[in-house]
Formats: sequence, C-alpha cells, structure tokens
Amino acid sequence: MGKIRGAIVVDTAKCKGCSLCVEACPTKVIELSREVNAKGFHFAYMAQPQECTGCTNCATVCPDSCITVYRLKP
Repeated sequence: MGKIRGAIVVDTAKCKGCSLCVEACPTKVIELSREVNAKGFHFAYMAQPQECTGCTNCATVCPDSCITVYRLKP
C-alpha cells in the first residue's frame, strides 16, 4: 500500500498570511510566498507538494477558510 497523497488549493485573494497553516502542517508542505496578493499579504502556498498527505490540518486551523484539501488517487 502506497503513501496517501494530498493537495491543497489556497484562495490567495482571501489569504491574509497569518501562517497558522504553516505551523499546523506536520510535513512542512506549506510556506508563505514572497509575493503578495492584492491586499498586500504574503499568501500561503504548497512549497513541497510531493510531501502532502491530505491530513486537513491546514484547512481546519485557517480562520478565513482559504484552504481546500484534496486527497489524490494512488
């Protein structure tokens, strides 16, 4: 049985760069971008997509519901 894979999609327009998702991620997949969104915030993105397990910790702690988590088929 292979490793469970996941992926996240971040609504970069709504993300305010609070970094709660960065801290909640057990596999250190998420980082804050060096770029900023229209509101001037550094938004979250998947820096290590191959490590995502789809655990949903990031979506659970996001105060603005900016993150959608998907589980990928093996």
